[in-house]
Amino acid sequence: MSRAVGRMMRLAAAGGATGGLAAAGYLGLVTGACPLDLDLGRRARPLGPLVVHVRAGRETVFDVIAEPYLGRQTRAVAEKIRVLERGTDMVLAMHFTPVHGGLLTARTLETVRFTRPERVDFRLVRGPVPHVVEEFLLAEEDPPGTTRLEYRGEMAADLWRLGRWWSDLVAAGWEHAVAASFRSVQDEAERRAALPGR
Repeated sequence: MSRAVGRMMRLAAAGGATGGLAAAGYLGLVTGACPLDLDLGRRARPLGPLVVHVRAGRETVFDVIAEPYLGRQTRAVAEKIRVLERGTDMVLAMHFTPVHGGLLTARTLETVRFTRPERVDFRLVRGPVPHVVEEFLLAEEDPPGTTRLEYRGEMAADLWRLGRWWSDLVAAGWEHAVAASFRSVQDEAERRAALPGR
């Protein structure tokens, strides 16, 4: 075997190994299995705001948000949220979110704190980025029996421009998941508010 052919084979093997490591790193970051928290060149970006007007009282909306964490879970909810530790006003929960058309499942570990009836706070413990804080704010609106549900937060990743690019990529899917969650909360709260005797 000539030196040139041997060199090309070594380069191909090195390229394959590098590509494999890059793919494994990406999968580890996306799924939360290998979080990267260097605290070096950290860049923050806002999340939201997202506002939904719900035709239901604030207590009802709060109950719908809190129920998967503080109450009994349905089987469908248990596939998305696993409560690991539960206190009276705070839980440690694992969230499962399908990404890439359901080919992968992102796992995030978060604390969720409940301040009845005006807010729910989330803080990331482990996930695809090293820092996320979020809040759901509930405010009574006119006409009576209407609630303004607002989402806002902050996400940050390390490594300067690369981190900014990564957090922008993650934030797009993150905000999409929150918007879907808000639609579910709105639908369920309005369904409960429309029940006879409510």
